Amino acid sequence: MMKYSAAGVDIAAATRAKELMTTAVRSTHGPAVLAGMGAFGGCFDAALALAGMQAPVLVSSTDGVGTKTLVAAALERYDTVGQDLVNHAVNDILVQGARPLFFLDYIAVAKLDPVQIAAIVNGVAEGCRAASCALIGGETAEMPDVYAPGAFDLAGTIVGVVERADLLPRPDVTVGDAILALPSTGLHTNGYSLARRIVAQHFATEGYHARPSLLGGQTIGEALLAIHRCYLSEVNALRAVVPVKALCHITGGGIYDNLPRVLPKGMGAEIVRDSWTVPPICQLLVEVGGLAEHEAFHALNMGLGMLVIIPVESVAAAQKVVAEAQLVGRVTATPTVRLVDG
Repeated sequence: MMKYSAAGVDIAAATRAKELMTTAVRSTHGPAVLAGMGAFGGCFDAALALAGMQAPVLVSSTDGVGTKTLVAAALERYDTVGQDLVNHAVNDILVQGARPLFFLDYIAVAKLDPVQIAAIVNGVAEGCRAASCALIGGETAEMPDVYAPGAFDLAGTIVGVVERADLLPRPDVTVGDAILALPSTGLHTNGYSLARRIVAQHFATEGYHARPSLLGGQTIGEALLAIHRCYLSEVNALRAVVPVKALCHITGGGIYDNLPRVLPKGMGAEIVRDSWTVPPICQLLVEVGGLAEHEAFHALNMGLGMLVIIPVESVAAAQKVVAEAQLVGRVTATPTVRLVDG
């Protein structure tokens, strides 16, 4: 008699995974969560969560962590990629000015390991707690004929809210506005296919366990698994004291593809070389991989995690509140993004 497990799907393992993650998931719930884990659909009390708002606008985003999952799998480190996923999503809706409300995750694997799945979801829950975001649902799929053994995929959807009057980018971005940068922790969640290729070609023996001197004692794997930084608290601090006109989360496509998304038509930007610190892992990939400057800044964030556009006269006040914010450029009247010398 044929059994589902013979086809590669273990229902008992899925049940065990849910048991292991229940406490972490429920730790993200507040009074607005009416139904979460175990329900067919997550239920969220919008009236409670949006109380006091005049014209609330919901902002949503779906994304994944790309092939960073392959690095995590190779190193058998599953406790950080969930935080990567949430932080990436929070930053994306933050660009519109939104704060997070709730999150849903999706994990797909070739073979379901309850401990591995629980570690991933615990990371998702940790990221949600830090951002005051409820994890109200998700899906774990065991798909043995779709994914290679040991491989997994991770994606998520976030929903947040912003007052209509506070939506970003603002329409008053103008030529001469200053561009500040909040630093990244490393690659964040983009550029991993390139990074893995460079590691495979130039560190074939030790791979992710290699410790190039440029990394100051870290292994390549540790540097690549640095958690994608969340900028919610820093942006909130800045918005409380200076007129933030626009934000830009530097993800896939780098400065060249992302900055134009938040600038008015006809405007561009100049980013001044050497005005911030490039993370050692980015330096390593550029040097060992022989990446041209444009390619590096197109594929990687190069240390520019979140860009903040403010009036030039507000720079000092912004840096007083967030000391690590670096002045790295300005908005220009030329509709291109250029790297320039200072």
